[in-house]
Amino acid sequence: MCLYDLNAFLRLSAALNYQLSAAAVGRQSVLDTIMGGKPIPAGAKKLFADALDYLQMAYAPKRRRLGPMAILHPLRATALLARSSAELDVADLLSMMLHDKMEDLTSEKYERDYWEQIEQRFEKFLRRMDEQARWFLMERIDFLAKKKKDTYYAYIGRLVGQATRTPELIRVKLADRLDNTLDMRIEIQDPLEGVDFYEHMFQLFFVNSYRGYVPCLEHPAPAPIDGAQRMYELFKNVVTLSLIRQQKAIREDDVAQKLFDAICHASIREAQRVVMHVFGYHYKEVRDQRQLLLEVLEYCRRGGVHAVTEVDERQRLDGFIIERFDHHSSPARRKQLESLYSDKELMVEGALAFIVIFLSFLNEPNFFLNGISADGIYTMPRTSTAS
Repeated sequence: MCLYDLNAFLRLSAALNYQLSAAAVGRQSVLDTIMGGKPIPAGAKKLFADALDYLQMAYAPKRRRLGPMAILHPLRATALLARSSAELDVADLLSMMLHDKMEDLTSEKYERDYWEQIEQRFEKFLRRMDEQARWFLMERIDFLAKKKKDTYYAYIGRLVGQATRTPELIRVKLADRLDNTLDMRIEIQDPLEGVDFYEHMFQLFFVNSYRGYVPCLEHPAPAPIDGAQRMYELFKNVVTLSLIRQQKAIREDDVAQKLFDAICHASIREAQRVVMHVFGYHYKEVRDQRQLLLEVLEYCRRGGVHAVTEVDERQRLDGFIIERFDHHSSPARRKQLESLYSDKELMVEGALAFIVIFLSFLNEPNFFLNGISADGIYTMPRTSTAS
């Protein structure tokens, strides 16, 4: 399975959803799907089965923002981690399955009697582990939880700092971010299927007779997650990858590097979907599209995507990150995202800038977006990179 292929991800989701929706859930079939056919290490089958039983009970009433069962997130993320690993690591996979326990599966979210039953199921799972393994697992789960007063920057910064002692935390967080990046669409097929994004961009630049991208399908129905909200998830990826790069937290970890690169590719593809959607349904004039691309090209050549920049009315991409996404208040962020969604030109400009940023992560081993820190975002002057 290509880790960042949306169609493969949708097939994985469908398989897990089908198995979990059956009248009698076959735990072994679910675990086989998660592990991608790799043999579960000896002695660990009952551990994984008990963890799955616990998750089914804890997530039973919960749904994802798009509507599917919430349990799909930890199971899919575990599947992504398993597929990125040459050999299965029991501690890593259990940490992945349970990574949201401290943050999402808490007592105030359940009726008292049901909560006690859930906790009894969890205790049954823990009793299968020896004392040291149990202690390390609970420590990892605690580190992976975002505390209520944490900003996202502080949370990732703390996690990356802890990874100096517990490097496997990076793998788990990256698999979590990869699943969140792919889990933003409810379509049964990738909208980019059969669409060559770079061919369309080439034609816009060089072919005068080009008549523009014409989608094969009608405009999709409104979804719970719109294009601006998807771009906010890309912003969170930039923050996560930048903080990891600053601290050199991967340290020759092939699994973490594979997941890091997969997030970049998945983010690039998602930004491409935003551009092609806007060009196909909303901003259709080829001449205007070409002018927009030329403006973003010049902005990128002058180093605009190498740092968080201050708001400048003369250039709309200046201040884009800090104005649209950097809000600790959910209502304030929601307002800015709604404003972004209504501005289709800026949606395209921002999506193109994200493509360049994630390509820079892939092309430059030491690249990160300057101005991002565990303390928050600060603006920096633009540094020209044009030759």
